Amino acid sequence: MSQKPSIPKGTRDFSPLEMVNRNFIFDTIKSVFQRFGYLPIETPAMENLSTLMGKYGEEGDKLLFKILNSGDFLSNTNADVLNSNELNKIATQICEKGLRYDLTVPFARFVVQHQNDITFPFKRYQIQPVWRADRPQKGRYREFYQCDVDVIGSDSLLNEVELIQILDEVYRALNLNVLVKLNNRKILAGIAEIIGEPDRIIDITIAIDKLDKIGFDKVIEELKEKELSENAINELSKFLKISSTDNYQKLELLTSLLSNSTIGLKGIEEVKTILNYCHQLSTTSEIELDLTLARGLNYYTGAIFEVKSKDVAIGSITGGGRYDDLTGIFGLKDVSGVGISFGADRIYDVMNQLNLFPIQNSATTKLLFANFGAAEEIYALKHLKQIRQNGINAEIYPDTAKIKKQMSYADKKSIPFVAICGEAEMQQNKILLKIMSTGEQQLVDHFELINIIANH
Repeated sequence: MSQKPSIPKGTRDFSPLEMVNRNFIFDTIKSVFQRFGYLPIETPAMENLSTLMGKYGEEGDKLLFKILNSGDFLSNTNADVLNSNELNKIATQICEKGLRYDLTVPFARFVVQHQNDITFPFKRYQIQPVWRADRPQKGRYREFYQCDVDVIGSDSLLNEVELIQILDEVYRALNLNVLVKLNNRKILAGIAEIIGEPDRIIDITIAIDKLDKIGFDKVIEELKEKELSENAINELSKFLKISSTDNYQKLELLTSLLSNSTIGLKGIEEVKTILNYCHQLSTTSEIELDLTLARGLNYYTGAIFEVKSKDVAIGSITGGGRYDDLTGIFGLKDVSGVGISFGADRIYDVMNQLNLFPIQNSATTKLLFANFGAAEEIYALKHLKQIRQNGINAEIYPDTAKIKKQMSYADKKSIPFVAICGEAEMQQNKILLKIMSTGEQQLVDHFELINIIANH
């Protein structure tokens, strides 16, 4: 009995129509990136495990897909390590490579490796898949595409403002109604300092980053499990419960609460600068200062961003932030960068649910030539060559078949026009053009046909 075909959980096949819609997202995002002066790069699907490990925190390390060494991967493995049941130690013995978890760490590796060949500040975009060994659920996949845009080699907050402009442009073009959440890791570091736990910033940010998912009480429970003091938790709660809807009022309250924290006040000043620029530039997306936004990745050091759809309940569809020394891990010290990543798969799910994809996409076939025999094929092929040269997507039905079958093919592929060329049309050097939506037919010459389809 043959095996029923399947794919791994957390991955998906995409039909031609789905790919057309996905490419609409990719093309829209890419065009905005290019408009702001960013250039593309690509990095390998797999990186050395040493490049990836330790960059995403303890929880991130657990989600790395590790690749077994080729051949007899156990031959040089220490027996004591194998018997230890310490998975990380075993993994480092039998795995040298892993699938990339995100595009930012490979980008930092790229910058260091190619530092003599690039111009700083270096502005790049990258649209490629990433992999995480996560539990699949709605909006969370094990294989998904990220559309990253970063600038590295500049400390200027103009870069953060530009990234907000980029996401503003992208979501306006995709017709999505979004909320941009903004925070700063310096503010979070200031909070940790004020509550008397400056060395516990990682534990604190990992916990409060889950606030939307598990709720306030569960976050407090997790902090207690991490042995944060009762007094520190009570002080932290004051910050988490700041509820003003006005960003500047929140900043005033924060300034008072963090008055004894130099790093906290620096974070407030950075947020204020970004908000002031965005106000002057009249960005259309709503921006909210969210003190519970932490973004769990350890490498963020300044402004952090997250974007959510206002119309569909799903996780963040864009996220990112400032990282001051990610390249330092690879030997290039004191090079600051900032970037954001658009989650193409979640954006697709949101647009699909809201039915926002164009009905007629530029990537799909606009014209089908019906096929009635050898003479008609030659006639159609000559016209097809010129039609395609005019930038119109067109095809010919490959077999001589009943007209009903050919019309059904056009209908199922949502092809808006069918060209019918029989003996009578060929004698007049004309084409009988059928508009599928109305059933209307008109006899046209080659140039009239191109004009009608181009203006459709």
